[in-house]
Amino acid sequence: MQSRYQMFAGYNRWCNERLYETAATVSDADYRADRGAFFRSLHGTLNHLLVGDRIWMRRFTGAGELPPSLDAILYDDFEALRTARRSEDVKIARYIDRLSDADLLSTLRYKTVVRPQTIEQPLAPALDHFFNHQTHHRGQAHALLSAILGNDATPSFDLIIYQRETGVGLKAVK
Repeated sequence: MQSRYQMFAGYNRWCNERLYETAATVSDADYRADRGAFFRSLHGTLNHLLVGDRIWMRRFTGAGELPPSLDAILYDDFEALRTARRSEDVKIARYIDRLSDADLLSTLRYKTVVRPQTIEQPLAPALDHFFNHQTHHRGQAHALLSAILGNDATPSFDLIIYQRETGVGLKAVK
């Protein structure tokens, strides 16, 4: 099971690099404009992705900053946010690399952010949510970029493209 989560951590990092590379080409006005997304703008959505990751990594490891809210703007400056994103992606990959199969079967206990309550669940399904949450909000960011730049200027985030480019998750055919 660990190799599956290592693939997801690598995919997460790969997607975020592609996302930020494209977002860097958007004007500041377009980047910050309220476009009716759940976190309003591309800026709000990228910040939320980092917020969510920090909340979950704190749950997983017991370490790190806990953002004040789900819609917190952790970094107003795009390049500072990009640097923080890269750093978080390294932390995620290192955490995943240290997990054993026994860890993945262990129970995680944490408090929710909205309407606080204590939750217990096996680690593996929590990791499934963690990576799915990233994909969900990156999809929103992708839609915002597509609306701003057009489909031709927006990169694919398909997992199969990552697998083909890296060979992760593929079996060689003779």
